[in-house]
Amino acid sequence: MGRTPRVLSGGQPDERLHILEVLGNAIIGGMENYVRNLAANLSADEFRVSVVCPFESALTDSLRAAGRDVYIAPLRDDPPWRSIELICTLVRETGVDLIHAHLMNAHTVAAIAGRLSGIPVVATLHGMSLQPQEISVARTTGSHTIVVCREAWSQALAVGLPFESVSLVPNGIDLSVYHPLSAEPGEFRQSIGVGPTDKLVGFVGRLAWEKGPDKFIKAAEFILQQRPEVHFAVIGTGSMEQNLLALVRQHGLAARIHMVGLVRDPSRIYPALDVLLHTSRADAMPLTILEAMASGVPVVAIGVGGIPEIVAAGETGILVGTAEWPGIVSEYPGDWEGVAHARIPVITG
Repeated sequence: MGRTPRVLSGGQPDERLHILEVLGNAIIGGMENYVRNLAANLSADEFRVSVVCPFESALTDSLRAAGRDVYIAPLRDDPPWRSIELICTLVRETGVDLIHAHLMNAHTVAAIAGRLSGIPVVATLHGMSLQPQEISVARTTGSHTIVVCREAWSQALAVGLPFESVSLVPNGIDLSVYHPLSAEPGEFRQSIGVGPTDKLVGFVGRLAWEKGPDKFIKAAEFILQQRPEVHFAVIGTGSMEQNLLALVRQHGLAARIHMVGLVRDPSRIYPALDVLLHTSRADAMPLTILEAMASGVPVVAIGVGGIPEIVAAGETGILVGTAEWPGIVSEYPGDWEGVAHARIPVITG
């Protein structure tokens, strides 16, 4: 069935494909950066991109600044019918051709709205595994599922989602932004009081339980017992920020563990790091690791989810725990110590 062209303000028909991105969160994080990068790299001559977010934030400001139409609709776990009504109205009044959802709550709302309005729905699931509700929604509504790592892809097929309804599309980054010469290393180091020849280990990510920033702090404490001259930088913000800050102060490590906060342009950070220490308990295809590797920074990581797909152990980085605990959330006692042990030879080298 052919599409009805929309009319631009100048009277010319708008033949572009209109994609409505529906986000289940609006913080600055991996999924949100994925959407920003996706929208930025779709040809403006061929695609029009609008975005539904659950609340106003720095993300919605940046999307509007990039020329995107942004709509606010609260998205809860239970189907919020007013938000479904809003999306159906946007489909009808703005000529949406495709709905693209991110996170489970957005997938539920988008899938129902898509069935009601007769518009195809694609859901990108950014986790290393599929939640029961995500599987049920995909089965019931027939939405197309995109996963970013093989573990999630295998699970989707194992639970009976049709092969043709599931796509494996790994995350990617812009190599014109992330590369070894993207910034002068001394600028970031100077901003946190670290010298040009000091060893600097970094954590970049959301300060939330699943990202394991507490494991990074424990690993830092362990390393500092043997290499007290090393510096550590925690870049990011989140629900654990104040607790981590208190922990660092309690152990008297504020001179060595630098709580940097949110940095909106991480490309200027990576060239300043000697190593990225990635301590997530659960991750699918973390942009942080891709960004660090593209910037020429060695990576030490707990090998959960899709991380072994992008870090070849002993070749492009060091992985901890993959042999003993394949494909599970990393929470066994001492895994932070394993990461720390792996990290020490990298510092020495």
